Amino acid sequence: SRALAQDWQAGDEIILSRLDHDANISPWLMAARDRDVTVRWIELDVASGTLRIDELPGLLNTRTRLIAVGGASNALGTINDIRAVVDIVRAHSTALVFVDAVQSVPHVPTDVVALGCDFLACSPYKFFGPHQGVLWGRAELIEGLTAYKVRPASVQPPAVRFETGTPSFEGQAGVLGTIDYLEWLGRLVAPGVNDRRSALLAAMTACVAYEHTLGERLLAGLATIPGLKLYGPPAMDGRVPTFAFTIEGHRPKEVAAHLATRAINAWAGHFYAIEPV
Repeated sequence: SRALAQDWQAGDEIILSRLDHDANISPWLMAARDRDVTVRWIELDVASGTLRIDELPGLLNTRTRLIAVGGASNALGTINDIRAVVDIVRAHSTALVFVDAVQSVPHVPTDVVALGCDFLACSPYKFFGPHQGVLWGRAELIEGLTAYKVRPASVQPPAVRFETGTPSFEGQAGVLGTIDYLEWLGRLVAPGVNDRRSALLAAMTACVAYEHTLGERLLAGLATIPGLKLYGPPAMDGRVPTFAFTIEGHRPKEVAAHLATRAINAWAGHFYAIEPV
């Protein structure tokens, strides 16, 4: 955020999402404050739990520098149409598109070229790996950024210059092990694949199908509970298997504590998703 904001000027604008995890909001808010940049918002349709992407063209102009949006909501499970966002941005401005894909990458096969975004971040701990930060960016953009870094770190791409010190080599090894596992899974469900990319795609496709079956069963069960209100899409189409609900007459923490007595792990709170909550 600081590296990108170095070139922002007073009067420039950025666009944030009311549906996002705070990791894709607060850093941009602080960068905008430091550079005297205006913040605009893609609003949330509360009834459907979806972003008002149809309002995006009216938010864009020649001063727009960045659009930050999530691949999926970590609170409601809603999947955002990133390709549609990118197409709208490209048609109306030269702004960059930054995607927080932490919640979507574990549940949706992700192709950055197909999405057309400029930057995409995720974390392997969401898909069986260790706590690591992963940033993909278009090469020419990464090369053009001045990194906030320790002086001994190389200025040459790729992004090692964005490391704050010695990298977590053991964590990186864990990520490689995770990729190996997913490749093994893909070859198990699709024995005919003959390359890693196809194997990973087969693994993710199988995971999506499995999660879809479990999710539809859960949604059908939730629909039978008196006083339960589900937030976000009512079916698995358009969502990842993350579900938010309230039960009339009961505080969320009480519901989570009750589920815990039945060996069901659930969380109550804001989930760092301050805006949608």
